[in-house]
Amino acid sequence: MTIGDALARTCDIRIHPSSPAVCRTVADELAQRSGATVGASGVADGPAPGRLYIRVGSDPRHAAEIRLRLRPDGSGTLDASAPHFLFGAARYVLDVLVDRELPDPDEGLTLRPAFAWNRSCYDIFLTQEARIQRGLVAETYVRRLAETGYTHIEVNALAYPMGLETGPKGEVYPMFYTYCPALDQFVDSSLNRGLYPPYYLSANLAMLKRNAALARRFGLVPGLLSFEPRSVPEEFFARYPMLRGARVDHPFRSFKPRYTMTLAHPKVREHYADLVRAVLAAVPDLGFLDVWTNDSGAGFEHTTSLYVGRNGGPYMIREWRDHQAIAQVAAEHALLFFRTLRDAAREVNPEFRIITRLESFMGEHDTLWQGLGQGVDVETTSLIARGWAMPYTHPKYPDSHAINSGTVFQTTFDDRERALMADLASRDSAAHFYTAVGPHQMFAPLIGVPYPGLAYRRLKLLHDNGVATLSQVGGTCPPELAPFNVNHEILRCFQFDPAMDIDVETRRLARQWAGRAFMTPVLEAWSRADEAVVAFPNVCTLYSTIGFAWYRLWARPLVPNIEAIPAADRAYYERFMCTTPHNPNNVDLSRDVLFQLISPAQARTDVARMDEHVWPPLDAAISGLEAAVQAANAALGPGNVVADTLVRLSALRCWLETQRNVAAWVGSVYGWLEAATPDKRARHRSVLDEAIGREIANSHRLIGLLGAGIEFMATTDLGESPLIHGRNLGDLLTRRIALMERHRQDEPFIDHDYMFRKAGEAVE
Repeated sequence: MTIGDALARTCDIRIHPSSPAVCRTVADELAQRSGATVGASGVADGPAPGRLYIRVGSDPRHAAEIRLRLRPDGSGTLDASAPHFLFGAARYVLDVLVDRELPDPDEGLTLRPAFAWNRSCYDIFLTQEARIQRGLVAETYVRRLAETGYTHIEVNALAYPMGLETGPKGEVYPMFYTYCPALDQFVDSSLNRGLYPPYYLSANLAMLKRNAALARRFGLVPGLLSFEPRSVPEEFFARYPMLRGARVDHPFRSFKPRYTMTLAHPKVREHYADLVRAVLAAVPDLGFLDVWTNDSGAGFEHTTSLYVGRNGGPYMIREWRDHQAIAQVAAEHALLFFRTLRDAAREVNPEFRIITRLESFMGEHDTLWQGLGQGVDVETTSLIARGWAMPYTHPKYPDSHAINSGTVFQTTFDDRERALMADLASRDSAAHFYTAVGPHQMFAPLIGVPYPGLAYRRLKLLHDNGVATLSQVGGTCPPELAPFNVNHEILRCFQFDPAMDIDVETRRLARQWAGRAFMTPVLEAWSRADEAVVAFPNVCTLYSTIGFAWYRLWARPLVPNIEAIPAADRAYYERFMCTTPHNPNNVDLSRDVLFQLISPAQARTDVARMDEHVWPPLDAAISGLEAAVQAANAALGPGNVVADTLVRLSALRCWLETQRNVAAWVGSVYGWLEAATPDKRARHRSVLDEAIGREIANSHRLIGLLGAGIEFMATTDLGESPLIHGRNLGDLLTRRIALMERHRQDEPFIDHDYMFRKAGEAVE
């Protein structure tokens, strides 16, 4: 007899009246299989044929465990040590284990999740820039998070496509206030009341409460991700001029200074405590606040990494202190802020935790580290890193540190990490390690790119090294848009069975989705996709994530001299670039503000590496699917896994082709400008012309994919913004092709004084 056979005989499902909402959700899921009735359990209830009890926290000895004791007559118990494991475990039983032999009822089936915290962080679709994604259904999205094995999710999202932040003409800075919204976007205190319209706060709080209610329904722990302390409108300092804190804006991206309140003043700290109390009054079961800082209009006073340098209000430091003394007091006040938030939240929820990143505290690292503990945690790529340095190298190209945080390119784990983890644990702190297997942190804005073997390897690496708390960057993919999300199916399987065999599970999924007739080309495609992905040299870490949409790499033409295109012809994409009029990226793909994104020499190396290592396995994967897709369509119908995977890998190829051609542009344009002989110029010109020709063909392929009926990338139907593409990308690609063909023969040129020239012009 199988587990499914026994569950089919369950006719009476009982839950205690005081059980969390997820117990009813799971009861309803189980009842759908057998037609069982669902009722409340009483004191006098006992075992009966077909009666199944669903319980949470009945055995406090087990911190992370789910146990199913099921008899052949359908009676038994389903126990979870915590609500956030219950729904995912129940669905894992129904979806994956249902055909397994029924275990001995006395022994039962015990699941021990790999990760006690499997938290969605910077959740693209639920709370961040793609919350305006076309076709997004919040309920099915949160359900998907729960059944995939997530335990904690962030719920604070703006109800509006953009925040209320405004700025001077031509400024891009308001864009950075649309994600990771601060506490003061949902509630107010007596100190800041009236700065934001009540209807605005009310709408945002209603969105937060909606998301929290969905989390509660599926047993997930709701929490917050905010940039804090964030700047406040200048109107506040007209009221309280002596409460001005640090200037936190990026001087290149912003055209007006932006300031936080000074955290050294007790009235400001009480304001933040009141904000926390107000949010938890609305949602008492909030479990955490993840604080990102020193970016996007947020920062701590007198810390090194403030964009304009150490600065802040008058209460922290006096004159003539050296950097070490300033760093110590800055870190102490940051810790005081975290503890203020924690203590206010714990008045309602004693288990509440604060999580912070360490990168922004490179100058204050030691003092901050010593102060962590008692519910103040760390979120990180690596505990041994200082600042944004990456202590790990690319798995295929050991000379390269071009690895996005937590992605499948981070394949080693230094022994020193474990010692630091143990140090934190001894102080009631934890290290939440980043991991990312889509839909963000790599390949943005693509959705559902399959690389299951690499996803498994990343999860196993962390688990084998004792990591129990994950920060899963990006969340998951909306199931309506990515119905065959193999990476997250592997995440689910690993969460509930860390001893899983990756080959067994991928074969099971391929057979389940494609049937025996078509499972082989799907398996081969996944395997070759793994090979191609790990061979990608990650040309530019900014372009491989948010920067791909920000800088409109699929909309702007790739031409020898960008400024040779008349301004009127560039306006269609420049209006929606996340860039200022004097940002050198407008004319030079190797630069962004004062940063060099990629050197010409590295660009040339990356082109060669892609041509040698990426295209052979990826093209083989696509060819194998193309050979099978017509028969699969006839046998399985439209939108089947073969067709779906073909479109997603074809879109990945378009994305990678653009990355390759951007690198070729950098290497060849700079090479042409620096060449000392006509022959060298000719060679660089030939490389550039080939890249432009390839990108024209690439745009044509991408237009074809946009009409395939499969949603392979994040888009919105509310009109494009600098942070997300609209539904008009096909039209923009047509204009792009025409401009590339028209300007293909222009002479290469980059004005290296562009930023100063444009900064001296009036903004129109």
